[in-house]
Amino acid sequence: MAALALRALACVLFMAASLTARADAPASVFLEDLTSPELAARIRAGTTTVIVPVGGTEQNGAHMALGKHNVRVRLLSERIARALGTAVVAPVIAYVPEGSVNPPTGHMRYPGTITVPPDVYRSVIESAARSLRLAGFRDIVLLGDSGDYQKDNVTVAAKLGKEWAASPVRAATSEFSDSLRKQGFSDAEIGPHAGLADTSLMLAVSPSLVRADRLQKSDGVTGDPQRASAQLGQSAADVIVLQTVAAIRAATQRK
Repeated sequence: MAALALRALACVLFMAASLTARADAPASVFLEDLTSPELAARIRAGTTTVIVPVGGTEQNGAHMALGKHNVRVRLLSERIARALGTAVVAPVIAYVPEGSVNPPTGHMRYPGTITVPPDVYRSVIESAARSLRLAGFRDIVLLGDSGDYQKDNVTVAAKLGKEWAASPVRAATSEFSDSLRKQGFSDAEIGPHAGLADTSLMLAVSPSLVRADRLQKSDGVTGDPQRASAQLGQSAADVIVLQTVAAIRAATQRK
């Protein structure tokens, strides 16, 4: 997962609970849960950051659901936004480049994967960022749950960063794999897609999307999920949140 912060020129926002929310319930950090006036009130009150979670709809072997990235990035974005205290979370972008349709390449060789051309994807995230800036957000964070489209995020961040006189920043998350290696897991087991690392993280944040009776190497999996566990994944989730919060704070700090 990587974070890209774009500093805009606009104003601010934050913290007004929904009028229908229970007094003892935490105010939602999801933009979708707010009315337009409620969001405007948060802007006037000082929230400066909006997180744009980017997921993807793709095959994950026989043991993990197609919506893995979308569910995971939404849940982690919520944790990050609450830790920041001055952020809301935009709707998840679920359609990303996954390969070509004709002939099918990459994950497109498996049923359920949905792809869009890279230029279309870049236009979507650029338009989303411009829309959010217009609403009054000063800092827009592209938070991706997959590595395949990070180059597109970098391209858009650089374009808007130059236009808005901002500096993009990335948050690395390689420590999870390093930690697994130190515990004796091999790279072949950890895997880049639907293997030990990927599946453990999913078990920690949304176990209902993992088929526990199918934790084995299968077509479409790079790695081996057999020894995946929520315990291993929880440490990864904690690292992702801590690192991303630190990266966003560093990127959005103004003199």
